[in-house]
Amino acid sequence: MDRMFRVLSFWTGIFAIMFFVGGMLEMALLFLAQTGFFYILGYLRLTERMYMYIFGAYLTIFFVGFTYYTTFVFVPGTP
Repeated sequence: MDRMFRVLSFWTGIFAIMFFVGGMLEMALLFLAQTGFFYILGYLRLTERMYMYIFGAYLTIFFVGFTYYTTFVFVPGTP
Protein backbone atom coordinates (compact mmCIF):
# COMPACT_ATOMS: atom_id res chain seq x y z
CA MET A 1 0.00 0.00 0.00
CA ASP A 2 2.89 2.37 0.65
CA ARG A 3 3.94 2.00 -2.98
CA MET A 4 0.57 3.26 -4.14
CA PHE A 5 1.11 6.50 -2.23
CA ARG A 6 4.45 6.87 -4.00
CA VAL A 7 2.65 6.33 -7.31
CA LEU A 8 0.11 9.02 -6.31
CA SER A 9 3.05 11.25 -5.48
CA PHE A 10 4.52 10.70 -8.93
CA TRP A 11 1.29 11.52 -10.75
CA THR A 12 0.46 14.58 -8.65
CA GLY A 13 4.02 15.75 -9.35
CA ILE A 14 3.44 15.35 -13.09
CA PHE A 15 0.22 17.33 -12.81
CA ALA A 16 2.01 20.04 -10.80
CA ILE A 17 4.60 20.39 -13.56
CA MET A 18 1.92 20.55 -16.27
CA PHE A 19 -0.06 23.17 -14.34
CA PHE A 20 3.11 25.23 -13.84
CA VAL A 21 3.98 25.08 -17.54
CA GLY A 22 0.39 26.02 -18.37
CA GLY A 23 0.63 29.16 -16.22
CA MET A 24 -1.71 27.98 -13.46
CA LEU A 25 0.55 28.74 -10.50
CA GLU A 26 -2.04 28.32 -7.73
CA MET A 27 -3.07 24.89 -8.99
CA ALA A 28 0.59 23.90 -9.43
CA LEU A 29 1.31 24.80 -5.81
CA LEU A 30 -1.73 22.85 -4.63
CA PHE A 31 -0.59 19.75 -6.48
CA LEU A 32 2.99 20.24 -5.31
CA ALA A 33 1.71 20.19 -1.72
CA GLN A 34 -0.21 16.99 -2.44
CA THR A 35 2.93 15.50 -3.97
CA GLY A 36 4.90 16.16 -0.80
CA PHE A 37 2.08 14.77 1.34
CA PHE A 38 1.86 11.53 -0.63
CA TYR A 39 5.64 11.17 -0.87
CA ILE A 40 6.08 11.43 2.89
CA LEU A 41 3.19 9.01 3.51
CA GLY A 42 4.75 6.54 1.09
CA TYR A 43 7.77 6.10 3.35
CA LEU A 44 6.08 5.98 6.77
CA ARG A 45 5.56 2.19 6.68
CA LEU A 46 2.10 2.34 8.25
CA THR A 47 -0.34 -0.56 8.32
CA GLU A 48 -2.60 -1.08 5.33
CA ARG A 49 -5.64 -0.19 7.43
CA MET A 50 -4.08 3.14 8.42
CA TYR A 51 -3.26 3.91 4.78
CA MET A 52 -6.90 3.24 3.88
CA TYR A 53 -8.12 5.53 6.68
CA ILE A 54 -5.79 8.31 5.54
CA PHE A 55 -6.89 7.92 1.92
CA GLY A 56 -10.56 7.97 2.95
CA ALA A 57 -10.00 11.16 4.96
CA TYR A 58 -8.15 12.71 2.02
CA LEU A 59 -11.04 11.91 -0.36
CA THR A 60 -13.61 13.27 2.11
CA ILE A 61 -11.74 16.57 2.48
CA PHE A 62 -11.30 16.83 -1.29
CA PHE A 63 -14.98 16.22 -2.08
CA VAL A 64 -16.17 18.67 0.59
CA GLY A 65 -13.77 21.33 -0.71
CA PHE A 66 -14.68 20.68 -4.34
CA THR A 67 -18.40 20.82 -3.60
CA TYR A 68 -17.98 24.08 -1.66
CA TYR A 69 -15.94 25.61 -4.49
CA THR A 70 -18.34 24.61 -7.26
CA THR A 71 -21.40 25.69 -5.26
CA PHE A 72 -20.32 28.99 -3.69
CA VAL A 73 -17.13 30.25 -5.40
CA PHE A 74 -17.15 29.18 -9.06
CA VAL A 75 -18.92 31.58 -11.43
CA PRO A 76 -20.13 29.75 -14.55
CA GLY A 77 -19.09 31.22 -17.86
CA THR A 78 -15.96 33.00 -16.67
CA PRO A 79 -12.68 32.23 -18.40
